[in-house]
Amino acid sequence: MATNIGMMDSAYFVGRSEILTWINNSLQLNLSRIEEAASGAVQCQMMDMVHPGVVPMHKVNFDAKTEYEMIQNYKVLQDVFNKLNITKQIEVSRMVKGRPLDNLEFLQWLKRYCDSVNCGINNKYYDPIERRNRCGKERHAKASQKSLKSQVANSRLADATNTKKFSGTKITNKGGANAIVETNSSTEIEALSNEVADLKLSANLLEKERDFYFSKLRDIEILCQAPDLEKLPMSEAVKKILYAADPDQSALEEAQLYMQNYMNLEEDDSDYRV
Repeated sequence: MATNIGMMDSAYFVGRSEILTWINNSLQLNLSRIEEAASGAVQCQMMDMVHPGVVPMHKVNFDAKTEYEMIQNYKVLQDVFNKLNITKQIEVSRMVKGRPLDNLEFLQWLKRYCDSVNCGINNKYYDPIERRNRCGKERHAKASQKSLKSQVANSRLADATNTKKFSGTKITNKGGANAIVETNSSTEIEALSNEVADLKLSANLLEKERDFYFSKLRDIEILCQAPDLEKLPMSEAVKKILYAADPDQSALEEAQLYMQNYMNLEEDDSDYRV
């Protein structure tokens, strides 16, 4: 089962149209752009289809519009990954902003993962529309219950406050204390805003650096796939490094061993010809 897939894997060269067709056919949706899946709800239902009973779909919000609502969907997805021991990192902060490249890369990985479960055979008993409708009703019902409990709690609090007033209890607000709290809050907000700006700048720089090195790796791959070069030992050794799927283990030793074996074979052939 594919959970860790190298960036040069063929999964990451699947086009947008193929990804959208896969999503729409599997979940009976009508997405026209990759960004429409940025809320995380599609990803949750894909996992629900291949792993029935693992995803708490009543917590998934298909109507999520704000980043806060989307983040809640990704929290559900991360919990599912933890249950299944999937170590794939979810770039939530980038995906909720609707960035096409980040969402495409994750959906490419997700398709490869789903294809590896049960040999890519979809659950024929799975009804995506009925599943969304039923879970949506459950979510709204739970929200209504929560709202009712909140109203009851507020009513009791108001009754308790009124009782204190009638019994002679007097509650006063000190203006000086409020001013200090507001000043501290403003200072903290300004500091956090500066920190967020620095983090965004760092993230943009890292993204540009990633794209720079990715383009170089892609150029090397294209060169190694040239008809006159692809069968050369050096090209084969380079491709072993490019297509390595284990992020915790270097493929350099395997490539070096491949070259050493080839050189030894060449020497044996040379001795035989002599």
